[in-house]
Amino acid sequence: MGISSSAPSRTSHHRGWSWGAALAGAATTAAAAGVLVCRPRDPSFELISIGLSTFHFRPPAALDIGLTLTVHATNPNVVPVRYGASTVSILYGGACLGTAQLDAGGQPATSCRLLHLPARLDALEMAHHAGTILADVARRHMELDAELEIVGEAAVLLWSRRFSVRIDSHIVVDPVFLEVVEQDNRSEMQLSLV
Repeated sequence: MGISSSAPSRTSHHRGWSWGAALAGAATTAAAAGVLVCRPRDPSFELISIGLSTFHFRPPAALDIGLTLTVHATNPNVVPVRYGASTVSILYGGACLGTAQLDAGGQPATSCRLLHLPARLDALEMAHHAGTILADVARRHMELDAELEIVGEAAVLLWSRRFSVRIDSHIVVDPVFLEVVEQDNRSEMQLSLV
């Protein structure tokens, strides 16, 4: 008797290499890398120095104090930005002690620059805080806060998106020599998708 075995024959369906699959994989990888590299990052700001620009006594008891704030601004993004004029609020003990002006302008992609912001202190508000200001001067330690919101536009060729950046800073200065002792700067960017 003959034994016949009919074992199923195995046929191998080996897929060949495909240019379409390779191009799709490369495009996906490039798109993922582009998203990682081009994702918006928060700019950074650091107060470098405070300079006294004007100091006038106007009778009966008013001071006119002007300062120049030198700020190091960094745009870490791969697109240039344009922004509108803004006002920096300088706070002391929660009250607005003065303001600084940021003129409208722009900043190239992945760049740093120094901004010189003219500032004015409010003599009347300083008079309200005279006791604590004099105590801070005596101990050479004054704590200030600064708040700023910048609105602008980031553009590449025909594509542009509006953005806003909120900057909150806590700054410790030596009020005698107008030196920045320490600072904590926080910025948060909101990008409009429409």
